[in-house]
Amino acid sequence: MAKSKYEYVKNFEVNDFLLPDCWIVIRIDGHTFHKFVKDHDFKKPNDERGLRLMNECAKVVFNQFQDLVLAFGHSDEMSFVLHKSTTLFNRRASKLQSLFVSLFAASYVQLWPQFFNDFPLKYLPSFDSRTILYPNDRVLRDYLSWRQVDCHINNLYNTCFWTLVLIGNQTEQQAEQTLKGTLSDAKNELLFTRFNINYNNEPQIFKKGSIVFKDFITKTVTNSATGQLVEVKRKIVSVIHEDLINDEFWNRRAWILSE
Repeated sequence: MAKSKYEYVKNFEVNDFLLPDCWIVIRIDGHTFHKFVKDHDFKKPNDERGLRLMNECAKVVFNQFQDLVLAFGHSDEMSFVLHKSTTLFNRRASKLQSLFVSLFAASYVQLWPQFFNDFPLKYLPSFDSRTILYPNDRVLRDYLSWRQVDCHINNLYNTCFWTLVLIGNQTEQQAEQTLKGTLSDAKNELLFTRFNINYNNEPQIFKKGSIVFKDFITKTVTNSATGQLVEVKRKIVSVIHEDLINDEFWNRRAWILSE
């Protein structure tokens, strides 16, 4: 870049390099999605089309940035985890979060017709993002556990709330009062005794959220030089819906935190 007398203005830019050797989490949240889902007639309490659209957007981001190791999402949010050793964009917070959220938002618009082909977008969705650092594996896992617990709490409440409204013929205000102060056991009991709904049988994507990560598959291919069949391992981006709070998920996929 050619030098000029105006170049001094660069001194006003903020140095936002993230600390080294820390896990980087970039969390993306839908902006005013309460209104967006209402205006676009999302099903209550969950619209699986919207959740799978979010997951596909996460896969686009995963395929773009190789240092991603995992993402967790539910409702209108998605948390992306960059490996603690990454030097992507020199670990500049503003660069990372702006690129992630812009690619995610663009993908949401581009992929929308694949999931809502009978309902065109009325207006463009928007997302905000933030960058958080976690110093070690334990704290990172606690963060992801917090998001999954939040998914469960919110989904159980919303399942009860909209069941009372849509099937129980209560107003939204009445449903809110019915659930006020209730704990998980009481909500499960309400669903089962009044509506014959066993919450345990609800789809895992609603209860557990979505985990996006790089998995390995083994494929049998023909060696072009020898003509023999050989097995090769390849990475793919997978989306699953299971518990990540306990050790089992991590023990079976030790490479996620060790790459």
